[in-house]
Amino acid sequence: MKKYAMPAVVILACLTAFSFAPAGGREYVPVVKAPNVETGYIEKVVEKDHKFIVSMDQINWYEGDEATQKFLEREGDAELDGPPDGYYIINDDSTISEFPIAKDAEVLMQIYNRTGNAAEADIVWNEPITVSKFAELMNTEDDLDPKGFPYHVTIKDGEIIRIVQQYVP
Repeated sequence: MKKYAMPAVVILACLTAFSFAPAGGREYVPVVKAPNVETGYIEKVVEKDHKFIVSMDQINWYEGDEATQKFLEREGDAELDGPPDGYYIINDDSTISEFPIAKDAEVLMQIYNRTGNAAEADIVWNEPITVSKFAELMNTEDDLDPKGFPYHVTIKDGEIIRIVQQYVP
């Protein structure tokens, strides 16, 4: 039995390392906060006058130490010493804001139903899709609802120039 202990540990370590490695070999990188980046849940995307318009419920998104600090401020009496998944969301205002999407906006998704079978969905970090594909996804009823994820949107000159889906475990 001891004869196989070391190889089993090595195999287990390799399986663990690979099971957490994202598709494409790229690591998760938090979105950098900037004055022109808004974060929120997208309620809908509609087309008006040949332009897509996003309706979004803006939130405050926190990760890492900042998430722990906000969590303890608001949930201090909880049994946990920080947010369970390393992020914390505050949504004190449910006002819906509308933003037009630039025709050449960059859209980066992490996970969505690519095949029509939500069980086959896999994480592909920052996978680019078109604005029209994004609008289609946001307006499709699906088991893996893309509206259930927060999005970081970069706004320039009053329109969205970049949309990044935030993966949440």
